[in-house]
Amino acid sequence: MTTLTSYVCGAWHEGQGTPRPLFNPATGEELAGADSTGIDFAKVVAHARDVGGPALREVGFATRAQWLKALSGALHEQREELVDLAKSNGGNTRGDAKFDIDGATGTLAAYASFGKRLPDTNHLPDGDGIQLGRTPRYWGQHIKVPRLGVAVHINAFNFPAWGAAEKMACSLLAGVPVIEKPGTPSALVAWRMAQIVVESGILPEGSFQFICGSVGDLLDHLGPQDCLAFTGSSGTAAKLKGHDCFTQRNTRINIEADSLNSAILGPKTDDDSEVFTMFLSQIATDMTQKAGQKCTAIRRILVPEDRVEEVREGLVDRLSATKVGDPADSDNRMGPVASESQLKDVRAGIDAIAAVSDTALGGSDPIADTGCFVAPTLLVAKDANSDIIHSDEVFGPCATILPYSGDAKDAIALTNRGGGGLVASVYSNDKKWATEVTLGIAPWHGRVCLGSDKVASLAMPPGMVLPQMVHGGPGRAGGGEELGGLRGLDFYMQRTAIQGDQAVLTREFGAPTDTSVSD
Repeated sequence: MTTLTSYVCGAWHEGQGTPRPLFNPATGEELAGADSTGIDFAKVVAHARDVGGPALREVGFATRAQWLKALSGALHEQREELVDLAKSNGGNTRGDAKFDIDGATGTLAAYASFGKRLPDTNHLPDGDGIQLGRTPRYWGQHIKVPRLGVAVHINAFNFPAWGAAEKMACSLLAGVPVIEKPGTPSALVAWRMAQIVVESGILPEGSFQFICGSVGDLLDHLGPQDCLAFTGSSGTAAKLKGHDCFTQRNTRINIEADSLNSAILGPKTDDDSEVFTMFLSQIATDMTQKAGQKCTAIRRILVPEDRVEEVREGLVDRLSATKVGDPADSDNRMGPVASESQLKDVRAGIDAIAAVSDTALGGSDPIADTGCFVAPTLLVAKDANSDIIHSDEVFGPCATILPYSGDAKDAIALTNRGGGGLVASVYSNDKKWATEVTLGIAPWHGRVCLGSDKVASLAMPPGMVLPQMVHGGPGRAGGGEELGGLRGLDFYMQRTAIQGDQAVLTREFGAPTDTSVSD
């Protein structure tokens, strides 16, 4: 059995306690153990601040962008090994494993591309200069500079590669060292990635550290120049937010938590239109990809009352064709959920929503003698306003059809009952209706995808997170924001207003005429 180690203070550390076991969720085989006992987290934070930070800031944005490009290449070279680990430890099919790993290398490459057009300095102008006095001589300019602390990244189990890479890309390009902590159940992929990062020698010492296991008293050592980016449950997020480092020392925190994402079908969408096919196809994809274990997966399907049966039949046809089983068999198109605890939670969640719904397909009953398998489950709400449908997220291959009148205001009200989401998708060729719905749900969502005949052949499913677009959402989704092109650097930088002689400010801090610093 493999013992997963942590990389801290320039060396690999093997835990001194009892390792937490990691399993193959398809077979139950124990694969590895993870433990971080014995790590001196005060020294880890100091190593990042005193060694990693200065090394990153010794160069500028353009050089750090080159490092990200090289890092993407180093990880891509080991793609097949990482895919195999994701299949065994994460229960991913080959397609799901590639989705995670290619998402990681693609995001690193994207930020390398964003950064190559930045100056090789450690400050960025933020907007145009401003005349402050009665003549232009007295001038103001906002700038952004790297914070002088460390970025702690606590990542979720469902995307051990992509989740880490999207945070690392922004932090490292900004010039802030990282301490990465993966979700333990699927940590084999993240651990091997950490080995590749260290062995590559691309990043300067102290700029990357890796904790496999508990973070212990790490948060006790964070201060006002540090930050924490967390992806996970709202319950854990609430506990984190109450820590002294956030309430008393003003450490920054960014949270991505729960999300009851909606797919909304417009009332005038013909069944033979491209957008209707797009609607069915994208829902089926987002329900079954990663066994529904995506923070952006569709959970609620809003359908005009007179189209419910048609949509139910179309989705049942697509979902029934999904072969579920051990991802070691290439014929299978959906693997298990990640762990026994996840299986228990998903089954309980399905039963809770099924109590107020009709079951069109699937359910919580076991579908295999061993392994953490759940059938793709489609429910039809008896009452679209049932509280539990808008309060409980089933983090697995389950979604619920919600009949509604077809009126834009009804669609807005139902969608916003989710309390804040990462993404919602609107499917209609009626521009006026789609615009009204979009503006009505935008305050409660980080991203809205508009599906129509014109983009049906081009658009990706709403569950696809793109580095150019913001990822995050208000309310129950955590209130955080990641990615969004160069906006992703803002969390790791300080915005400062400089006032003085226009000639000095323009020369030292102004924007080069050929460089855009916002996307």
